[in-house]
Order: sequence, then C-alpha cells, then structure tokens
Amino acid sequence: MSEFNLYFKLGIEHILTWEALDHILFVTALCLRYRWADWKKVAILVTAFTIGHSVTLALSALQIINASISWIEFLIPLTIGITALNNILQKKNAVASRLPVIYFLALFFGMIHGMAYASTFLELEGRDGLISHLFAFNLGIEAAQLLVVAVVLLISFIFADLLKIPRVAWIKGVSVIILIFSLKMAIERIPRSTVTSTSSLETIFQPIARR
Repeated sequence: MSEFNLYFKLGIEHILTWEALDHILFVTALCLRYRWADWKKVAILVTAFTIGHSVTLALSALQIINASISWIEFLIPLTIGITALNNILQKKNAVASRLPVIYFLALFFGMIHGMAYASTFLELEGRDGLISHLFAFNLGIEAAQLLVVAVVLLISFIFADLLKIPRVAWIKGVSVIILIFSLKMAIERIPRSTVTSTSSLETIFQPIARR
C-alpha cells in the first residue's frame, strides 16, 4: 500500500505544479464551456481524455512505443491552442450533436499528453511492479485533473453566474488568453530538427528496434 500511495502522490504532483501549466491549461480549455449542471458532459470529456492518455502512457511505459520527447512537448501546446480555438469559434446557438468534436479532441489529445506523462513515469520506474505503479500513478493524475475541473467550474460560476459576465464573452475571453499562452509555448518548444528533410512520423515515433 505504501508504494501505491507513493505513485498516487507522484501522479497528483505531476499535475499540480507550475511545470504542469500546459496540462492545466488544456483541462481548463476543455471544460471552460460547461456549467455545474453539465457534470455528465464533463464526466464524458474527462473519461475520453483519461482513455486517451492511459493508452499511450501504458504503451510508452511498456516500451511498445517510443516517442520523441521534444516533439511531444511541442505538440502539447498545439493541442491546447486547438481546444481554445474551438471554444472561440463555437457558435452561440449551434445545435449540439450527440458526439461533439470536443470529445474526439479530448480522446486524441489525451493520447499525446499520455506520452508526456510517460517520460516522467519512466524516470522513476523499473520493471518490478510496473502495472500496479502505472495504475496508481494514473489515478493520481486523474484525481488532480478532477480537482482542476472543479476549480474551473467554480471560477466560471462566480464570473458568469454570480458576477453576470456574459457567458460567451467569458468563455471566449479566457480562451483567447489560453490561446496566446499556448502559441508562446509552442514557439518556445519548436524541435530543432524540424527543418531537416527527414522530418516525418519516423522522427516522432522511433521504432524500438533502432535502440
């Protein structure tokens, strides 16, 4: 149980730190448009994100895939920017579909974020107890993410419902700020090898056999 608590705590700390600002911004952009009453939709979003990053976190930890950290760190702010842009472009009276685009964004972008989590996890982990440690680490991440979601919903409630700021203005205003931050991070993280003629998916996902 002590090892479970250790990895659970590490998962929480991996999210609730200044270094994890990119992940916090992504979760914020993802949940910004929702109210407390929309908890079912938020639950689906978080579940989609969880499924995405759990898959790639496990595959990376088991060394089935091997991703270039520099590329993953570059792609993460792009996922933030796209999610924020989706909020900005969202039409006020748009008819909601059964499976909004944002659900697929959460799933796909969760896969990208999962590979970033793996880099931290693999620095701590050996082969012994890999699955149980991975499970505890992932639960810690989810607990921290749920806390971020609760804070975002609370802040949105205060500004949009109590202070009566127009909800559309609130969502788009915060999304613009997140978009600016994400573009700044993306520029700072541009991989140096992007200008080479061999840049491709092979550069991002290097086969294990080449080790």
